Amino acid sequence: MSTVANVKNMRLKFPGVDSLLFKDFSLSLKKGEKVLILGPSGSGKSTLLQVLTGLIPHAVEVPMKTDEINIPDSWGYLFQDPDSQFCMPFVDEEIAFVLENLQIPKEEMNRYIHHYLHQVGLAFKNPHTKIQTLSGGMKQRLAIASVLALEPEVLFLDEPTAMLDSEGTKQVWDTIKQVGEDKTVVIVEHKIEEVVDFVDRVVLLDEQGVIIADGSKDDVFASYKQVLLEHGIWYPGVWRDYLNSKPPSPSPSPVSINPSVHLSDFSVYRGKSVKLHIPQANAYPGDWVTIIGENGAGKSTLLLAMMNLLKTKGTCHFLGQDYKRIKNFADHVAFVFQNPEFQFVTNSVYEEAAYSLRLDHWTEEQISPRVNQLLKTYHLENHTHIHPYQLSIGQKRRLSVAASIIKEQSIILLDEPTFGQDAKNTFAILEQLEQLRRQGKTIIMVTHDRNIVEYFSTKVWSIHDGKLANDSSTGEYLESNNHVTGEISYVH
Repeated sequence: MSTVANVKNMRLKFPGVDSLLFKDFSLSLKKGEKVLILGPSGSGKSTLLQVLTGLIPHAVEVPMKTDEINIPDSWGYLFQDPDSQFCMPFVDEEIAFVLENLQIPKEEMNRYIHHYLHQVGLAFKNPHTKIQTLSGGMKQRLAIASVLALEPEVLFLDEPTAMLDSEGTKQVWDTIKQVGEDKTVVIVEHKIEEVVDFVDRVVLLDEQGVIIADGSKDDVFASYKQVLLEHGIWYPGVWRDYLNSKPPSPSPSPVSINPSVHLSDFSVYRGKSVKLHIPQANAYPGDWVTIIGENGAGKSTLLLAMMNLLKTKGTCHFLGQDYKRIKNFADHVAFVFQNPEFQFVTNSVYEEAAYSLRLDHWTEEQISPRVNQLLKTYHLENHTHIHPYQLSIGQKRRLSVAASIIKEQSIILLDEPTFGQDAKNTFAILEQLEQLRRQGKTIIMVTHDRNIVEYFSTKVWSIHDGKLANDSSTGEYLESNNHVTGEISYVH
């Protein structure tokens, strides 16, 4: 097979970081290969994809040297964060932008636009819809559609289904597998079980971006399981192995008779229309509520509304008080956005974690041990002085969680906090939240991962078409759904 892309003896270093990410790194991709790149969060997987496409250093200026580099003649790249990919404000214009560059006649564009939207399971009454109104999962599908419209010979996919529900994940991967059958496909993905049947080669990186395995998927998964475990990398069956090694859980926290969160006849508006309605729901101290539902159902909308960031009507009480009248709101409620960059306000990882403590006039003697311990828990202790924007997506997400919960507020709202995480850091986040739950904190989390629902949550709120379709204990929910649902999925 001929080579479609390669890099030889690459040395790359991000500004402000002391050590090289890649040192004398070499990799070659053959035509038609389906390659899965695995590694812990921060190992350079996304950076490697950008190097192999020429985005680094031509579009993203990062100091690097190579003895040789060749990029594909025809390639499409799907970014981990879909918002960073869009060029236009409307759905149809985004795909039309690609078609214009391919010199597709204007009169044929409408047919092409509907074709590519249909391929990824997006349907609009009018595709001239503002992208900013879409859910994270819908944006991810649109980004995939725009890449498919290029009809590239090589596909570079950076977690293409990270924010999709189980049905959307299956649909998109079915599409990618179909259109990518005769293409070279290079994948960074944490949902291993979705792609393991598709890939034929696995490249395994360590924390410094060193290749520690490169071979057939069967050989790598069979021969390097201990290495995968040690580095905290997703592999088929990792959840089973984690649960087998996890010590028995102590008794759950006692349930208070007074809810810490109470919603009643709670409606959320975008413009003049109701986007979400909750007739009634309660969460108590010691509860871990997982909010599940299809992409666009209203899960993130609910969290934003509870943070008083959207127009609402009805009752929302936190700790017995109207949420709009709580003084020093951030002392009681923590919030982790779906996009971690939305909440960064400082110029270093350490200062970001310390920010809210400084606002409360903690002394440096009080701040330092608290921040350092939390950064160590989230495996960010070696990045304290770099800018948050220089972190990988997974590291950014961990920092956003750490900075939000550092005050250990009574109520913690999180929008897909394990998105972009390797196995080690996923379990670190979950165990930290479980520790807070056992202290009587209330955890309310949006997730698509059924493992989190089944093994960590105490209660499930299911959102369907802008309405609360289910409010029950996790046990009741799993029993009534018989462990099968289109809303959440077993992954990893």
